[in-house]
Amino acid sequence: MKHLGFLCLLLLSLSWSRSATAQLYEVRPGTVKFEKKEREAVKVQVDGTAQWTRDFWQSWLKDTYNIKLKGGGVLGVGKKDVMEAKQTQVSSVSGKLLDLYSNVTSPTDSTTELSVWAALGPDTFLHPDNTASEYAALRNMVQSFATAARLKAYKEQIEQAEKHLKDSEKEKEDLNKDIKNMQANTASNLARIEALKKQNVENTLKARQDSVKLIENARLLEVRKAQLQRRKDRLSALDRK
Repeated sequence: MKHLGFLCLLLLSLSWSRSATAQLYEVRPGTVKFEKKEREAVKVQVDGTAQWTRDFWQSWLKDTYNIKLKGGGVLGVGKKDVMEAKQTQVSSVSGKLLDLYSNVTSPTDSTTELSVWAALGPDTFLHPDNTASEYAALRNMVQSFATAARLKAYKEQIEQAEKHLKDSEKEKEDLNKDIKNMQANTASNLARIEALKKQNVENTLKARQDSVKLIENARLLEVRKAQLQRRKDRLSALDRK
């Protein structure tokens, strides 16, 4: 409950951000250059890095359609610009086997663009006019991915915001603890300083008293030396008689 207000503000800010950039998560027609020709494609921009989009696109296709793309690489090794799945079944797009192609680019540091195109044969690429139903179905498929990507991105952003909030709260607790410790140490040091000041005053007073006693001691020492010498002189005089 204590995080509810913060999360609501986060979701509102995300909503305002999406309004400012309406094209995000909205699939639109486009073209890509593939095999030295311009091919009709569908495109969508999403939040996230190129690697994030590439990974989620591959996992979403596998989970949703059991399609395994090639060219994505393993742990970043052997990755190609174009990911493809040759002669694969995409029932929501066509009853025929498709060659499915896609690539990911980065228009900005925080967003990526997914381009998807497909072919029914060696040179029969889906086209909004020539294969209107298949092209529309491909667009709907990519739109479904965009919806899933937005949900995933929002969840991750909320998780990250919650983590940052917890980190800030922990930092606040640590700072408050440090302040209390320093205040306690300061109070202890001030008490020790006051005790030392008092001890210094007492030491100064005793030093003055001891100085007076030292002077008196020196005077008595001279008197007693003189007394001792007189007695020695008397003893010497008796010994000479």
